[in-house]
Amino acid sequence: MDAAQGTAKKDVTVPTLGARGMLRWGWTQLTSMRTALMLLLLLAVAAVPGSIFPQRVQDAFAVATYIEDNPQLGPILDFFQFFDVYSSVWFSAIYLLLFISLIGCIIPRARKHYHQIVSPPPRTPRRLQRLPEYGAMEMAAGGPTPEQALADAEKVLKRRRYRVEVRRNDDGTGSVGAEKGYLREVGNIIFHVSLVGVLVFVALDAMFSYRGQKVLIEDEGFVNALVAYDNFYPGSWFDEEDLEPFSIRLDSFERTFDRQLFGGEPNPNYGQALDFVASLTVQDSPEDEPRQAELRVNEPLNLGGANVYLPGNGYAPVVTVRDGEGEVAFSGPVITRPDDGVYTSMMVIKAPDASPEQLGFVGLFLPTAHDTGEGLAVSIDPELGNPELHLNSYYGDLGLDDGIPQNVYVLDTEDLTELNSRESEAGGIVLAEGETQELPDGMGSIEFEGVQDYIALDIAYNPGTTWILVFSLTATAGLITSLFLRRRRAWVTVETIPGVAGTGSEEPAPGPDAKGSEHGRTLVRYGLLARGEDFRLRDENIALRTQFEKIWPVRPPEENNES
Repeated sequence: MDAAQGTAKKDVTVPTLGARGMLRWGWTQLTSMRTALMLLLLLAVAAVPGSIFPQRVQDAFAVATYIEDNPQLGPILDFFQFFDVYSSVWFSAIYLLLFISLIGCIIPRARKHYHQIVSPPPRTPRRLQRLPEYGAMEMAAGGPTPEQALADAEKVLKRRRYRVEVRRNDDGTGSVGAEKGYLREVGNIIFHVSLVGVLVFVALDAMFSYRGQKVLIEDEGFVNALVAYDNFYPGSWFDEEDLEPFSIRLDSFERTFDRQLFGGEPNPNYGQALDFVASLTVQDSPEDEPRQAELRVNEPLNLGGANVYLPGNGYAPVVTVRDGEGEVAFSGPVITRPDDGVYTSMMVIKAPDASPEQLGFVGLFLPTAHDTGEGLAVSIDPELGNPELHLNSYYGDLGLDDGIPQNVYVLDTEDLTELNSRESEAGGIVLAEGETQELPDGMGSIEFEGVQDYIALDIAYNPGTTWILVFSLTATAGLITSLFLRRRRAWVTVETIPGVAGTGSEEPAPGPDAKGSEHGRTLVRYGLLARGEDFRLRDENIALRTQFEKIWPVRPPEENNES
């Protein structure tokens, strides 16, 4: 016997799946809901490095600085595309696998649900008493016939939004099968379809969108061309020809600050910004007529399909720098960077064309300067009450001829020679509007001519935003539907009994009626079943019985008087 068993074991061979079987197995695993959820979680985890490390598409200079400051870790992260997370091979692979997995989940479920909708309700169980909710009603004398009871039950169930099917017997009795809650699965399918729609249009939006920044000084114009942007971040499939040729010119800029006084009481919000309004002249295309428009914070202007936002503003002092030979090395407005609520602003001036040495200036612009008495001045109000420049000056090689990108708001003074500062013998440069100061050693002069306003524009073109919103709303609606609707089944049976006597229970017992009638009575039974948990199934039972008792003369149960 043992030898026979050993022989049998040796003869058993495990069948091989083969290439087709492996592909089918892999497809089954990929299109399972568990895999889709795991991929969704993995996508969220994969997006985390994009918020930790600088991204090249947003700030290439920051990426270069990070790699330079981290010579060992930086190149490794760059090799694994941690500075290009959202366009990396591994992030795109997760994204595409999630997309395929969702589609593979949706199609079979939609097909199966369609067959359920077009199929009749399930057959009537033989014993409704075994269902979670059950009831029975005996009609009193003069009650409806079985045919009429079936018709009435059909109407009641239809009014309660059931899909019904009447199953009649030859003797007039029969049953009604009913089911509702199909929208629950429809909502589930809509949710997953909408999720696919969101993924599709997020991808399209990332490929065809663009975002750029531009600083506009008062009376300056801007045309929507690639070379006109200060910073520009295109999508992976962006084409320069897709830019709509609209134009913008800043006519004026108005700031409104809180100036309310409370008698003798101080106003803690005094001087805080209330509103910013940029008056613009815009032209939607070269063929259109220029028109006036206003741009406010959180109220973007739509031009050529792109939204134009107002994220910032400030002052641009007009400065003229002359070199040691008396030639104008720099002249024009200088963009400053506000650091506080009273517009104390950092200011950097670079004059690489100065001769015999390049000149650089760094310091502060104070809209309303106030001398503290300690050799320092501060701004006490954001409006132009007493504008002053407080600068240090340097000469030497500014590094602009090396071809290495520099931050225009930063002056690297490590390799420069100081001319003016508060600590030097020449002292710092302090200029009121209209004043000029000579630089030491005959290196030139600087003149403060006036102040202009500037605004920072953020221009974003996102072609998929509207559809992302639409699919997000439909996904929310589908999710709510699938969470709050319940799939329920109901059956009503109608039969005739020769006569019954009340027993005080819901289940009528056979026997002669109180009047000894020879005619049979109509007995209605009904049962309810939910697919999944349904804590309101009992309420549905009560609602159905209430509706039945309104249209039928139901015989009440009799008390049992046995002693």
